[in-house]
Amino acid sequence: MKKKITFLGIETSCDETAAAVIRENERGAAEILSNVVSSQISEHKKFGGVVPELAARAHLENIDYIIKTALAESKISLDEIDGVAATAGPGLIVCLTIGLNIGKSIAAFANKPLIGVNHLEGHALSPGLETKIEFPYLLLLISGGHTQFLIVKDVNQYEQLGTTIDDALGEAFDKTAKMLGLGYPGGPNVEKFSKLGDKKFFKLPEPIINKSGCNLSFAGLKTAVLRESKKIKGDNQMKYNLAASFQNTINSILYKKTKIAIEMFKKKTQIENVKLVVAGGVAANKTIRENLTKLSDEMKCRTIYPDVKFCSDNAAMIAWAGIKRYKKRLLDKINIEAKSRWPLDESAPYMKGPGLKL
Repeated sequence: MKKKITFLGIETSCDETAAAVIRENERGAAEILSNVVSSQISEHKKFGGVVPELAARAHLENIDYIIKTALAESKISLDEIDGVAATAGPGLIVCLTIGLNIGKSIAAFANKPLIGVNHLEGHALSPGLETKIEFPYLLLLISGGHTQFLIVKDVNQYEQLGTTIDDALGEAFDKTAKMLGLGYPGGPNVEKFSKLGDKKFFKLPEPIINKSGCNLSFAGLKTAVLRESKKIKGDNQMKYNLAASFQNTINSILYKKTKIAIEMFKKKTQIENVKLVVAGGVAANKTIRENLTKLSDEMKCRTIYPDVKFCSDNAAMIAWAGIKRYKKRLLDKINIEAKSRWPLDESAPYMKGPGLKL
């Protein structure tokens, strides 16, 4: 009988301390034996965003307990796992090093292979936790730190089609929430209060919407929200209208740019039956899901979303990426270092900063 590969995953790239034990069954699908996440929302709420030093301290306090809990819930011992996968980047260095160093220690102590996982690859492969998906597929990765269109050709093989040239989408949501005084975490609160507003009330800009392929820009939209927010002066209904208009504009941008990305994917792969995977923390937004599902129906594509619990940062996707890399013998040495920046497509041009030509 084919051996079931089992991995311990560890995730500390930002403000979630997470550990999971995942097993691949005979059919190549995932069995989630445990998936434990400790959120730090309460610690960072008063600051309106993540404070790296506080996040790192919370990781140090919680990581041992979280890993022990994940192992206990899985009923799997360290002797029974086949390897350890820990997020090695991208993310906050002070946070990444905590989880990665714990992963190194466990791998060395238990004499198991170590895999330093790219957090973005975790998101890219996360649909495999619930359904077997064949390569290649188009990925829209939307999170607090990244917004990208990529062709996922295979494990460790990615081609970037487009990216944000300034703010990531999750960052734009968080900053909008902060400007409107809607609280932290920003993304879920913008979605919540948008339901109370008129999405057509404000006409907001859609930067670079008619140029630069499927690259995106949100800085100009964020500036427009700031300008309008200063005129509101505590009027709650106007806040809700602006939140709704912002979210509506985001959906319009994603609709148009994703349509371009789908056409680019078809041209590059010569595949007509496109599978569109939407992953990352912002993929939990219901209006974004409805918007992109509508587009996919129009273009006769299949849209795949990870379960909401696998959209935000978690260790299940890290363990799963570790299993996939392990099967291809993509192992790492014990001295692997954490990286604050680590693109999936290393050959893609860096699309941020002054002097950028579109």
